[in-house]
Amino acid sequence: MELKRVVVTGLGALTPIGNTKDEYWNGLVNGKSGAAPITYFDTEKFKTNFACELKNFVATDFLDRKEARKMDRFTQYAMVASDEAIADSNLDLDKVNKLRVGVVWGAGIGGLETFQNEVLNYAAGDGTPRFNPFFIPKMIADIAPGNISIKNGFMGPNYTTVSACASSANALIDALNYIRLGHCDVIVTGGSEAAVTIAGMGGFNSMHALSTRNESPETASRPFDATRDGFVLGEGAGALILEEYEHAKARGAKIYAEVVGGGLSSDAYHMTAPHPDGIGVIAVMKNCLENAGLKPEEVDHINTHGTSTPLGDVAELKAIKAVFGDHAKNININSTKSMTGHLLGAAGAIEAIASILAMENGTVPPTINHTTVDENIDPELNLTLNKPQKRDIRVAMSNTFGFGGHNACVLFKKID
Repeated sequence: MELKRVVVTGLGALTPIGNTKDEYWNGLVNGKSGAAPITYFDTEKFKTNFACELKNFVATDFLDRKEARKMDRFTQYAMVASDEAIADSNLDLDKVNKLRVGVVWGAGIGGLETFQNEVLNYAAGDGTPRFNPFFIPKMIADIAPGNISIKNGFMGPNYTTVSACASSANALIDALNYIRLGHCDVIVTGGSEAAVTIAGMGGFNSMHALSTRNESPETASRPFDATRDGFVLGEGAGALILEEYEHAKARGAKIYAEVVGGGLSSDAYHMTAPHPDGIGVIAVMKNCLENAGLKPEEVDHINTHGTSTPLGDVAELKAIKAVFGDHAKNININSTKSMTGHLLGAAGAIEAIASILAMENGTVPPTINHTTVDENIDPELNLTLNKPQKRDIRVAMSNTFGFGGHNACVLFKKID
């Protein structure tokens, strides 16, 4: 059967550097750091006392107070970002066939804060199991797409993908394939995460995964820099409206880009460490290019996973060289995590949005905070250091990898 073409017709973003897609883009091109001391809880005894929290976000500015109380922050974020994306798409909810509109969402952890607080409250009590009746429905990772569909009446496929930090990229690829195969006309996809909590910070600190640059939080996320010492935890959500091309064209929708391919692979190596030679990453980029029917030399821009960890950054760049060969030095490579921090399950979504907006605006956002050259990184690679660069982008790639060896890669192409 002939596969349907799939395009992006709406975007929504709720990030540490901007609470709308336009604010997010402005933060990206201006090299804004979202890292600052944590405000949610006392970090005095924590190894890391900063993160990339949302700024000036009040859930009840967007959601009914009673409804907001029934949601963990990760679901609140999902609702706000998806509302923006749906509005941005100009989708007429009274005319669209809601049986053919789905929601495929990504979350690596889900309602961590809800789980943490309920267990702490139980432990502080006398052993009587007094739990909030909304404990379970607030916590489960699938509740975010559930709430999006309930609000809007979308009755197509509805579920959450969980593959750690690759979760929302996985969701995007699943959404792509549902539409390609003709099962849906429209899918709301993306991801959300709210892990800046006592348990989240404590857990990642115990793994030695987080930067401890407490004296200078705003410069702590420094992908590709020789002095990088771990990632900075972020939070938020990104939402994309994926739509069958003819369906979008028939209603006169604005089209941001075409989603031309998605690739998946596994490192099959270690629970948390990347394969040092990037074997799984090589495979996922090759899979994605093959799926899209594109040649390596057609790629202009890569938004890397680039978390600012000592091992991960080098392994990914080695893999890029292995896949793209001499063309690698002609690609604008960057890591927007230098500004947003690492949004875990939402990373793939907000980085896909960054790639699409880079294409639309002809500008590659910078990799900020780079001061010291890493001798293990090829100096010929253009890592778009510290300043944005103008570039006509026809094809953009977004890489996302997760604990457990999960790799996901998505390709976007400019629509003529």
